Amino acid sequence: MKIIESYNKISESISRLKSMILLMLRLVLAYGFYETARMKWGNISGVADWFQSMNYPFPVANAYLAASTEALGVVLLFLGLGTRLISLPLMFVMVIAILTVHISHGFEAGRNGFEIPLYYLLMLFTLLVYGSGKISIDHLIKRRVK
Repeated sequence: MKIIESYNKISESISRLKSMILLMLRLVLAYGFYETARMKWGNISGVADWFQSMNYPFPVANAYLAASTEALGVVLLFLGLGTRLISLPLMFVMVIAILTVHISHGFEAGRNGFEIPLYYLLMLFTLLVYGSGKISIDHLIKRRVK
């Protein structure tokens, strides 16, 4: 049983890293969405035209909605504020991106496939399930409310 005890001690130690991992996920996602939000806001009419070419309904409104969602996501993920709330619309953006842009290129990121948006989707799902962790404004608010 010494092996099981050792395994349990190691597992317990690794579990203490949960908040650090959640912080890293949030920061990686915030960084990833930063560039796409910046590009969209830098050429919102071009994004609307592109959305129209893909037959998106209300392309101008959806261009603003996608750019705003990504920009808000950058801020909220970075701060760890409303992490679960912002994860849902960002997941929706990723699903739409996969289905309309990336899926026809296959899986590989190097071929503009759905690999990276899928990873983002999985990371966002992790944040939706586990929250933002102890290194976040969400956690500070939760402690204050108790």
